[in-house]
Amino acid sequence: MTIAVVLLLIVVASVAFHAVNPWWTTPLASNWQRMDDTLTITLLITGLFFVVINLFLAYTVVRFRHREGRRVAPHAPESRTLERWLIGGTTVGIMALLAPGLVVYANYVRTPHDARVLEVLGQQWQWRFRLPGADGKLGATDARFVSAANPFGLDPADAAGLDDLLVPGDEVHLPIGQPVLVLMRSHDVLHDFFVPPIRARMNIVPGQVSRFWFTPTVAGRYEALCAQLCGVGHPNMRGFVVVEDAAAYDAWRTALPTFGAMQLAQAAKAAQAPAGGGGRVDQGRALADTKGCVACHTIDGSTRVGPTWKGLYGKNESMADGSTALVDEAYLRSFIRDPQARHVKGFPPVMPKIDLSDEELAALVAYIQSLGSPPAQAATEQKAAR
Repeated sequence: MTIAVVLLLIVVASVAFHAVNPWWTTPLASNWQRMDDTLTITLLITGLFFVVINLFLAYTVVRFRHREGRRVAPHAPESRTLERWLIGGTTVGIMALLAPGLVVYANYVRTPHDARVLEVLGQQWQWRFRLPGADGKLGATDARFVSAANPFGLDPADAAGLDDLLVPGDEVHLPIGQPVLVLMRSHDVLHDFFVPPIRARMNIVPGQVSRFWFTPTVAGRYEALCAQLCGVGHPNMRGFVVVEDAAAYDAWRTALPTFGAMQLAQAAKAAQAPAGGGGRVDQGRALADTKGCVACHTIDGSTRVGPTWKGLYGKNESMADGSTALVDEAYLRSFIRDPQARHVKGFPPVMPKIDLSDEELAALVAYIQSLGSPPAQAATEQKAAR
C-alpha cells in the first residue's frame, strides 16, 4: 500500500511542478515558434504515458497485493489481445512524437530563396563570421590556405572571395525580419552553433558544411554558445548576434573589411617591416587569435582557463609544486613547446601542445612580451642593456 501511495505522490508532484515551475523556454527572438510547439507536444505525450503507467502500477499494487486466503492470479504468459493493444498504442505514440519533429526539421533545412548568407567558422574556442560581398557569393576555401592571416582559408586566386566581408571579433549583426542562411564549418573538433532565444542550432562536423536558417524577429543582442563539449575552453566559446534595423545593419556592414583589402594591407605592412619587432608582434597577435589562445588567455588582466597575458612577461610565476619561475623568453618558449612539463598554481594543466614553427613561436612570445606591465618591461630592457 505504501508503494501505491508513493507512486501517486510522484505523479501529483511531477504534474504540479511542471504546471507552476518558473523555468520554461526563453522568449522567442525568431520565427521558430513551431520548435516550442514540438517540444510541448513531446512533453504532453511523454507526460501522459508517465501518468498512465504510474497510475496503472499503483492500481496493480493495490489490486493484486498479497492477502491471506486469496488465490494467486492465474499464470497467463501470453495474451494476443494485450500485445495488439501495446503494439498499436506504442505505434501511435511514436508517430505522434516523430511526425511533428520531421515536419519542423524539413522546414528548418529548406532555405527560402531570398535568405541572406552568413558563414560561421568554429575553432577551439572561438567563433568567426564571414559575409558575401557585393557579388552575393562566398569565395572558395581550402584547408591548405589556412594561416594566421587567413583563418577562413580563402583561396587568394578566387575572384569571388576578394570582396568577402570578414567580421572582426566575435560579434555579428543581422537585419531584423529577413531570413538568414547559416553555413557552418569547423577547423578542429565537433562544435554546435546555438543561439538560445532564436532556437537556432546545428552540429558542425569537421570536414563538412552544416546549414540551417532562421528569421530574426526581435531586435536585441543575443549570446551565441557552443552546444557540444569541445574541450577545456568550451564554456568560453561565446559570441554575439546583434539583431537591428536595416539602416543600422547597413552602416555596420559598410565598415567591414574585405578579404582583398586585408590581403593588401598585410602585404604592405610586411613590406614596411619585414623583420621589425612591430611586424612580429602583429604576427603573434594574429597567431593568438588563429590558434585559439584567446579562448583561455586574456589580455585585459581577467583570468579564464589560463593566466592572463597582461603583465605576464617579467613576472615570477608560482608553480603547483611550490617553486617559482621567472617568465622570460626561455620560460615562454619551453612552456609553449611542452605545456605539461610545468603546472602553474591555480590553473588546471590542460593546455594542449600547439604546432608552431620557430618563427611563429618567436612571434607569439614577442606578442606576450609586448603585453607585459610597464615596470616589468623596463626591468627587462635594463637587464638586456647591461
